[in-house]
Amino acid sequence: MIKGRGSSNNPQNPFSKDQYQEDPEFLEHQQSIGEDPQADQKTTYTLVDAKSIVNPVHSPDIGHKWSLNPYQGCEHGCSYCYARNSHTYWSMNAGLDFERKIMVKQNAPVLLRKHFDKKSWQGEAIMLSGNTDCYQPLERRFGITRELLKVFLEYRNPVGIISKNALMERDLDILEEMGKYGLVKVAISLNSLDENLRRKLEPRTASAKKRLQLISKLSERRIPIMVMAAPIIPGLNSHEIFEIAKASAEAGAQDISYIMVRLNGQHQEIFNPWLENHYPDRAEKVRSLIRQTHAGQLNDSQFGQRMKGSGQVAEQIQQSIKLAKKKFFPNPQKVEYNQSLFRRMPGGQYNLF
Repeated sequence: MIKGRGSSNNPQNPFSKDQYQEDPEFLEHQQSIGEDPQADQKTTYTLVDAKSIVNPVHSPDIGHKWSLNPYQGCEHGCSYCYARNSHTYWSMNAGLDFERKIMVKQNAPVLLRKHFDKKSWQGEAIMLSGNTDCYQPLERRFGITRELLKVFLEYRNPVGIISKNALMERDLDILEEMGKYGLVKVAISLNSLDENLRRKLEPRTASAKKRLQLISKLSERRIPIMVMAAPIIPGLNSHEIFEIAKASAEAGAQDISYIMVRLNGQHQEIFNPWLENHYPDRAEKVRSLIRQTHAGQLNDSQFGQRMKGSGQVAEQIQQSIKLAKKKFFPNPQKVEYNQSLFRRMPGGQYNLF
C-alpha cells in the first residue's frame, strides 16, 4: 500500500511491448531501511495542446451527447475509477501512472471557443467532465475549468458538471450567474459518509462533510444539484444508501441516483489488490457480491444493464434507492437546460456579467 494512492501497482499496458518489473533486491533494501520505494514519486504534469476538446458520447446509458475533459489522468486516485483504462491509450498504465502522470490540455478554452463558433453547433449541453474530474487538485494550479466556464457563460451554452471535489466553491460566482439563465446542472459524487472508507477508496478527494457543505452552497444559490452515489460496491458501501440520501436531502440536493461498480479492463488488476490490502477479511465476499450483480462476472459492458447490474443483489440495491428517493426526495424536480440562449458573435467578445 502506498499512502495517498488508490493503486499500489503498475499493471502491464496491453498496448505496449515494454514491461514494468520491480527489482526484488532494491525493494528489499528499501524496506530494510524503512523506506517506501514508491513514496518519492510525486505527481507530474505535462502540458499538451489538444487537437479537439468536445467529444461525442455514444453510450445510450449517459444522459449527455457531448463531453469535455480538460485533464487526462486524475490525482484523486479512486481505486474503482473506470477512466483508468483510458490512460493506456497514451502509452502509460492504468495504475500509478494514472494518478501520477497527468496531462493538462492547456488550449482547452481556445478550442471550446472555436467549437462554439462552428455554424453547425446548436448550443447543446456538454458534460464537464465525464472521464476524469475537472476539479481534481491540480485545477487549483492551472484553472482551466474556470476558464472553460467563462466561455460557456459567454456563449450561453449549457453545461453539466460532475465532481467530488469542493474546489468547485471557487467558481460559485460563475455558476450562480449561469444558474439564472438555466445553463447549468451539477452532480456531486458521494458514495460514503464513512471517512475511514473514503480515505482508502478515494484517497485525494474532498471529505463527505465538505461535499455536503458544497451541496448546501450550491442549493442556496438555486443551482440545480443532485447526488450521484457512485459506485455502489456491495459489501462495502451498499448499506449506506439511506444515510447518504438523508444527508444529501438535508444539505439541499434535489435528487439522487446511483451506478453499480463494475471492473472492466485493468480495473481488476487495481481494485483486487486494493481490496486485499485494505479489507482482506471480506475481499472474497465483496468480489462474490459484485459477480452476482453482473451475471457471474466482475465486468459488464452491456448497454442498458452495465450501470445498474442484474440479479437479486442488484435488485435489492435498486429497491433501496427507490425507497430512499421516495422518503427523502418525494417531489424531485426535473430541470431542463435552456438551449434557447446560445449565441455567437464572430470576431466579437461578450461581457460575462
